[in-house]
Amino acid sequence: MIDAVLVINAGSSSIKFALYSLVINKTSNAKEKPLLGGKIVDIGQCPKLYALDANDIDLTKNDLDVFNDQTTHEDLIQWLLDWISCHNHGYTIKGVGHRVVHGGRDFLTATKLTISVVTQLKELIPLAPLHQPHNLSAIEAIFNWAPKLPQIACFDTSFHHTQSTLAQLFALPREYSDKGIIRYGFHGLSYQYITSCLPEYLGTLSEGRVIVAHLGNGASMCALKHRQSVATTMGFTALDGLMMGQRCGSLDAGVVIHLLRCYKMSIEEVEHMLYHKSGLLGVSGISNNMQVLQQSNDPHAQQAIDLFCYRSARELASLVSTLNGLDAIVFTAGIGENSAQIREQICAQLTWLGVTLDLKENRKHNTVISQVNSNIKVLVIPTNEEVVIAEATQKLLASQ
Repeated sequence: MIDAVLVINAGSSSIKFALYSLVINKTSNAKEKPLLGGKIVDIGQCPKLYALDANDIDLTKNDLDVFNDQTTHEDLIQWLLDWISCHNHGYTIKGVGHRVVHGGRDFLTATKLTISVVTQLKELIPLAPLHQPHNLSAIEAIFNWAPKLPQIACFDTSFHHTQSTLAQLFALPREYSDKGIIRYGFHGLSYQYITSCLPEYLGTLSEGRVIVAHLGNGASMCALKHRQSVATTMGFTALDGLMMGQRCGSLDAGVVIHLLRCYKMSIEEVEHMLYHKSGLLGVSGISNNMQVLQQSNDPHAQQAIDLFCYRSARELASLVSTLNGLDAIVFTAGIGENSAQIREQICAQLTWLGVTLDLKENRKHNTVISQVNSNIKVLVIPTNEEVVIAEATQKLLASQ
């Protein structure tokens, strides 16, 4: 029997999962192919399962036909656990690693989960309402499924604790900063994976001034120096910074006051609009899916794309000042890895920095997409949050 670690990454509309061989007191093998991996997508609509085993055999079936737009994450997690058990090919799950979006001030490293820890994490739900409830529902489902099975939480916020106090502060009365209203930053597991790969692609330049653009349905950027977070576009919540699929990104706080006072909107209505009806979806009136918008002839779709790229270029340029210059840009995540058009449109607004894109290499989705003589190297590197979670879980299980 093979001892294994199960990784669960429960998002707002998807659940990614992977099963990795567990090697205790040996070199981690988490970067090898998983024994089993896949995702459930379109949660809240018509859930679909995609899964492959280690031999790339498609395990996808119409098993999810019994579910619909009312099916909850809890239902799907329970179904997934049973499904994984049915596809057991000689492995024993020894632990489960989870992505948890918000760790607040208290959780700075991978942490073993207990009922007490989960209770503390529930207090952070208002700061990550799209993700934290689903992260925790997966944890509780596994507690019910196998109460004695060790579970480990890996936090998106942890990566950014290397930032200076100035980078974390809002210009609010100090008492609120003391209460934890500061900039935390997110997508840390993705950034951690990218930093682990940078020496392979950039050599000694990896320790220099690098900005990583994690562009997906959720989007942010992070300025790195010595492969550590210096500044990032997201702040107290995952609503800040870049325009996203359904989230507005940076917004004048006065707009919220105006909506409450003059439009008599409730707090819940404003929250729903900013998290679910804004971003690409709100501006286009069509979709939060970048691929759908790129295929549309509707001028509102093009305007949404243009605004996304404008905001991305503007935020990236502001991060350059935190690094006193720039050596490389890395695009990653769904849009960053797959949309040559978006990469080209963003980089076209950064030529003044010395960014020169190789259009042919970009359209081929090659790793290096900048011209040889470009002052700033531009790369595309696929991210892998599940590997980061698997390795952290392995290490913590080994230490115990």
